[in-house]
Amino acid sequence: MDRPRRVLLVEDDADIAALLGLHLSDESYQVVHAADGTTGLGLLTRGPWDLLILDVMLPGVNGLDLCKQARTLPGYIPIIIISARSGETHRIVGLELGADDYISKPFSVLELVARVKALLRRSEALARTARADAGQIDRHGLSLDPLARTARLSGRPLDLTPREFDLLYHFARHPDQVFSRLQLLNAVWGYSHDGYEHTVNTHINRLRTKIEDDPALPRRILTVWGRGYKFAAEPAPAGSPPDNGSGTGRERSP
Repeated sequence: MDRPRRVLLVEDDADIAALLGLHLSDESYQVVHAADGTTGLGLLTRGPWDLLILDVMLPGVNGLDLCKQARTLPGYIPIIIISARSGETHRIVGLELGADDYISKPFSVLELVARVKALLRRSEALARTARADAGQIDRHGLSLDPLARTARLSGRPLDLTPREFDLLYHFARHPDQVFSRLQLLNAVWGYSHDGYEHTVNTHINRLRTKIEDDPALPRRILTVWGRGYKFAAEPAPAGSPPDNGSGTGRERSP
């Protein structure tokens, strides 16, 4: 990328915004700051942006609504939500609305900058992969188009969050290959911090509710106990018991 990466930062805390702007500028990012959601929305629609960093509690339009609006725009924009709301429910809501990452306040600025770098690297790598593939993946009823970032199951459109799509696409590109949770975090999320492995479980559970006939007896995304997860190259017939150590049901730590 020849031009500087452009980051839209929507944060009403002036001290946090100044600190983040300073550190991101030191990494050669071009940071544009909006102190309220209404201004942020106006800037959002006047992109392009390479990354959005959104606070949740904002004057005017809140960060979650900004996130939803960003996902209606053409092109894919990586999004990091920063929020004083640290509960798992709020984190899941943010991810479900399309955020790629959710960081609770107070946070380490250096960690946030590291996540920005990782997210941009992952986004660019996925874009290169999509261009190289230049076509969709079709595996036992699933159709994934990496350029349009659309997914269908038996011809029916699937409503996937950006991270769910990335995870499913990664699995589908590597049928029958077993991945640990840390490997999936690194490949799909762009980092492998201890304590975030449960994020993989949550996303796999949600994917199963969307692509499996019976999420309690999955036939596509399987658990290999003690090792991780895999995408079955040839799914077992409906109702058949798992074999070869492949687990079923809601995710627990393998």
